[in-house]
Amino acid sequence: MAVTNGNSDKERLIVFDTSLRDGEQSPGVSLNTEEKIEIAKQLSRLGVDVIEAGFPIASVGDFEAVQRIAREVGPLMEGREHIGEPMTICGLARSTPGDIKRCAEAIQDAPNRRIHVFLATSDIHLKHKLKIDREECIKRAVAAVTLARSLVPQVEFSPEDASRSDPDFLCEVLGKVIEAGATTLNIPDTVGYNLPEEYGALIKHLVEHTPGGDKVTWSTHCHNDLGLATANTLSGIRNGARQVEVTINGIGERAGNTAMEEIVMAIHTHPGAFPVYHNINTRLIYPTSVMVSALSGMMVQPNKAIVGRNAFLHESGIHQDGVLKNRQTYEIISAETVGVTDIALVLGKHSGRNAFRERCKELGYSAINEEEFQKAFVDFKNMCDKKKNVNDEDILNILNKIETVPSKHVEL
Repeated sequence: MAVTNGNSDKERLIVFDTSLRDGEQSPGVSLNTEEKIEIAKQLSRLGVDVIEAGFPIASVGDFEAVQRIAREVGPLMEGREHIGEPMTICGLARSTPGDIKRCAEAIQDAPNRRIHVFLATSDIHLKHKLKIDREECIKRAVAAVTLARSLVPQVEFSPEDASRSDPDFLCEVLGKVIEAGATTLNIPDTVGYNLPEEYGALIKHLVEHTPGGDKVTWSTHCHNDLGLATANTLSGIRNGARQVEVTINGIGERAGNTAMEEIVMAIHTHPGAFPVYHNINTRLIYPTSVMVSALSGMMVQPNKAIVGRNAFLHESGIHQDGVLKNRQTYEIISAETVGVTDIALVLGKHSGRNAFRERCKELGYSAINEEEFQKAFVDFKNMCDKKKNVNDEDILNILNKIETVPSKHVEL
């Protein structure tokens, strides 16, 4: 099991997965209860620390899904023996009594449970969406956290649109909700606006200047509108965040959320660059990606980092030659580390003789002489100029034309 182990000089990074809440807000995505339970069980085995199971007030169906996850997945320990505790089940609530009470009811059967309340703090949201002033914002935030903490032991508070909020006002609001009982403070870059240095500086400022900031866990929640969600999240970790809110495959509304697999493997690949360790079983990353893609209907782009179909494939002749000699020449992550087992070289017009020779051997043509091989290679290149994708059947058709009887014949 590929699990990153902690040591005395590193702190545990809490992985908070919101695929079933923020991820389901992706346009066109709608998961039924059974599908949500299947994904939740997989996330538990993966080693996720907290799962945001849904938004219970949103609908009867969402409430029932969160309730069943709390009952059926919350107590599970299968695959989590290295962690020593079941996954925390979290529900989202607006800062209103009805939302908070409904959320508490939905998650009440989970051994570890959390209510996540949110309220906008940026002036643009306060003025145009909520139509309240800063004083009323603080009042509502404190009341919401106070009620939530009376119902569950873990309360997370998110100042929506934090990245466009006044930092000093944020310190004031967050200091008050800490007094009211918040245990985790999540800082959302709701519209994906920040650059990495800006987001990291914001986290650092809040950690250092919020009254009681040393008593809570600081969290990131970044959107990918500018393609910077992963970079912003890593910057947040370097500046004091010890929880990351992520989704499988980076799914989420608009351009999506921070991709869990990218954060985990960045830390895995650069263990000396980050002051944290995680409990994710990396060998389950790819199978989990495939499951979420299939059930959500959100296909993964072929060139997606870590889990895309092309992530461990090579077509360039120079790359193929290097990989055939030593995979580390062009791969910084072993495919097996993230659970990918069906890797292969992609043969196309950029492929070289070495890769083509290896494929000939795999197809049973190991006895052809050099002259026949060179002719077959020329025919292969000519075919590549005519077709976008050359498959094994095409290669067999080329090889079947040569005179030498192969050591074995492979039919597709």
